[in-house]
Amino acid sequence: MTTMILNRHDAATSRHTTITTRIGDLTLVADGGAITGIYFPGHWTLPDATGFGTHVGQGDPLLDAMGEELVAYLEGELRTFATPHRADGSDLERAVWADLERIDYGATTTYGRLAAAYGKPGMAQAIGHIVGANPLSIVIPCHRVVGAGGSLTGYAGGLGRKRYLLDLEAYLTGQTLIDPRDWAPQAESALVMSSTSSSGLVVGA
Repeated sequence: MTTMILNRHDAATSRHTTITTRIGDLTLVADGGAITGIYFPGHWTLPDATGFGTHVGQGDPLLDAMGEELVAYLEGELRTFATPHRADGSDLERAVWADLERIDYGATTTYGRLAAAYGKPGMAQAIGHIVGANPLSIVIPCHRVVGAGGSLTGYAGGLGRKRYLLDLEAYLTGQTLIDPRDWAPQAESALVMSSTSSSGLVVGA
């Protein structure tokens, strides 16, 4: 079920487009010279879409560049993103999201470890909410945050998509012999509901 959150986008200055990928359509939102939102179908923490501004097709250099990078990442051809992006939020939110960007490709951490980094292990639930409210899915890799023991936990795009992202990175970093590109794309219901990871990832620090 989609949960509406505080609108992080200003319709007066924003624009958006939709791209097709192997794990479903993605809505990209831009404001000025930066990408400010990347959302899945049925995104659990979706801001008010009226703030996304004008819908544009191909021909917007910034949105086109991010679209190309996202497709390349999901095909296993790219590991880092160069298109300018900005995550708007509170000081704590921006700090947590910056920490997520420092998690290496193919690595994972836990909500508890993120909270402990702030000297407050009991903040795991609050940190989880901030991770879940990440406005830049995939680019800010909140999918690399897992539950204790490496279990998959909630993901705004659905656990099937989280599974694909983790398994793709695990395969391309030599942690598993299973290539998730052999089974994606799947039906939308499977991408949203699947909760069993085939990667056997070991949770990192």
